[in-house]
Amino acid sequence: MSERNSAEVTLLGVRHHGPGSARAVAAALERLEPDVVLVEGPPEADPIIGLAAEKTMVPPVALLAHAVDDPARAAFWPYAEFSPEWVAIRYGVDAGLPVHFIDLPAAYGLAEDTGAGEGTGGAGAQERPGDPIGLLAEAAGHDDPERWWEDVVEHRSPGADPLAPFAAVAEAMTALREAGPAGSAARRDDLREAYMRRQIRAAKRAGHRRIAVVCGAFHVPALAAMPTVAHDRALLAGLPRKVRTDITWVPWTHRRLAQSSGYGAGIVSPGWYRHLFAEPGDPLPSWLTRAAELLRAEDHPVSSAHVIEAVRLARTLAVVRGRPLAGLAETLDAVRAVMCDGSDVALALVQDRLVIGDALGEVPDGAPAVPLQRDLARLQRSLRLKPGPEPRELDLDLREETGAARSRLLHRLRLLGIDWGVPGRSAVSSTGTFRESWRLCWQPEFAVRVAEAAQWGTTVEDAAAGKAVATARAATELAELTGLVETCLLAGLGGALPAVMRVLADRAALDTDVAHLAGALPALVRALRYGDVRGTDDGALAGVAAGLADRICAGLPPACTGLDATRAAAMRGHLDEVHRSIGLLAPDGDLAERWAATLRAVARREPAGGPATGAPGLLRGRAVRLLLDDGRLDPEEAGRRMGLVLSAANAPADAAGWIEGFLAGGGALLLHDPRLLGLLDAWLTAVPAEAFTDVLPLLRRTFSALEAGVRTTVGSRVAAGPFGAEPTADDDTGPGLDRARADAALPVVATLLGLPGCPAHPGGGPARIPRQAAGRDT
Repeated sequence: MSERNSAEVTLLGVRHHGPGSARAVAAALERLEPDVVLVEGPPEADPIIGLAAEKTMVPPVALLAHAVDDPARAAFWPYAEFSPEWVAIRYGVDAGLPVHFIDLPAAYGLAEDTGAGEGTGGAGAQERPGDPIGLLAEAAGHDDPERWWEDVVEHRSPGADPLAPFAAVAEAMTALREAGPAGSAARRDDLREAYMRRQIRAAKRAGHRRIAVVCGAFHVPALAAMPTVAHDRALLAGLPRKVRTDITWVPWTHRRLAQSSGYGAGIVSPGWYRHLFAEPGDPLPSWLTRAAELLRAEDHPVSSAHVIEAVRLARTLAVVRGRPLAGLAETLDAVRAVMCDGSDVALALVQDRLVIGDALGEVPDGAPAVPLQRDLARLQRSLRLKPGPEPRELDLDLREETGAARSRLLHRLRLLGIDWGVPGRSAVSSTGTFRESWRLCWQPEFAVRVAEAAQWGTTVEDAAAGKAVATARAATELAELTGLVETCLLAGLGGALPAVMRVLADRAALDTDVAHLAGALPALVRALRYGDVRGTDDGALAGVAAGLADRICAGLPPACTGLDATRAAAMRGHLDEVHRSIGLLAPDGDLAERWAATLRAVARREPAGGPATGAPGLLRGRAVRLLLDDGRLDPEEAGRRMGLVLSAANAPADAAGWIEGFLAGGGALLLHDPRLLGLLDAWLTAVPAEAFTDVLPLLRRTFSALEAGVRTTVGSRVAAGPFGAEPTADDDTGPGLDRARADAALPVVATLLGLPGCPAHPGGGPARIPRQAAGRDT
């Protein structure tokens, strides 16, 4: 008993992720030479703590603990190179000393939690009764806790007595805890501290004589005043039942350490703190040199003279503000004034790249991992897709084996909810389906999603297939199923496709809502297009798509009847999507003819007996425009229909909707057919004053969607008039038009447009391009 009581316990209270605290811990451990190191953290990680000594373990890293039966219930304990806990772990492992985590086991915390969270060696900000550093700064007369802490801790060396800072911090925390609030947060801290004391007693019983404890400074007073064993046992008796837990090391990033990311115990400037910790001398010149290199790489004119002047200015500001050394505020002020010419845009680049940073850690291959994680790592290596925290663009050529394999991997991960890659638009101009563009950015929390997805399979392909089948069976919307079919084809999940297709066929046979059918068709047609380049068997898919198209053709005209403005606008979107889809699915043949007949039926469905008896003008006008664009309606007939709609017998609101549908997608035909423009102008000027206010929003919306050049030319044509006359040499087609030179270009234009017989003119006369060909909006 006397031997155990003679054990010396030294409590090193720290601030999580503080470089000054990390340096002080390193100096204190060198002075103490302990025979055991106890660190605040989850005890389940003791078996894998030795991995910290591996050369391939590169911080920032984090311990990830998750419930075996529910991987979504998880917690992280991040460590950076400048974290005091990490310094203590590395000291103990490198010296061959026992190192143990002593915080409350994660199995208890996960039994209470309902979702993923983050800890700092086991403590999140929500568990703290207030901000201890903020309270200390306020007591010292400072309004900025971060700046005060930098001055008193982070910018100071340990000094002759490396234990003195810890004694001062312990005294301050003791005073704070005496006035600390009670409540659930305090209750949580009491449980954690009781467990820590239990672990300290266990180290004493194991015969250790010099025990070093590295923990959050707030816990030091509670660990220094040891109550009885019975007291702690009574506290811990109220713990919930443990859950089965797995734990491992995962890579972390500086960006996730930043407070701006939502990490409760984060820091404002991880990149700056890393530099303070790594730089043995004056950190200012080297950091400003890095800032200058970054700005020069972004084409900002920064020279070595700027660096020298920025160093001088930062030090001068520190003296004026009464600070021992130039801190981050003074440094950024100097960068803005000297290197950025006062620009906050350039300064934001420095803050993002250097103050926060994009460092991504690495963990050894020997770290525990679920089979799915190992398969993902294997695929990342074989496909040369290294995860990185910085967003980057990736263009894939699906005709190449590597490009197709990368595409399948990214689509499978998206199906599993791991959005490492997000589809984007390529800088390479291409209209084919053989090219894909992605934006890649790896996030640390993807490790949780990988663990959660492991329930579906042990490989990425098996897990994605299992998730696809489960999603199909749980789907409630037809469009959701067709989108899933498209995803399965993109991801190369041939094994899951038959089961998904069976569910789709059953659901499509029962769904009678034309809007649902119309919303489902585009995804199927896109899947057929992608299937061509990927070599997918699309026979069953084509049959389902054709069946949906036939049912849409049969049910669309009645479905367009009696719609209000909101539902008419939604149906117009479906009309456009189905038109494009059928153009891809069957540009010629029976289906195309049936679709044209459907559009004619919609165009003729006029509300003779009131709005409830016909299709809205928006849909009728859109159907006429689609028929005109496809060449299934000649311009004269389109003009006749417009004249009928714009007659005085029709309601102005219905006519305005017809115009909106007809002009949607482009108004160039008004320039090439003056008769249409004349009809529109005559109708607009004849709208009664009492109805004009009602149709004005529709007309403004319609014409605001037209191209700027079209609007300008329409305005000038209306101002010039009269409509139907041939343009003269001095009208808006240009002053002094040289017709001889213009006619010389017509054969080339006719060839480009594919007009038969125009390039060659036996009669020697110039080629004339028909107005309907020139005006067709293709």
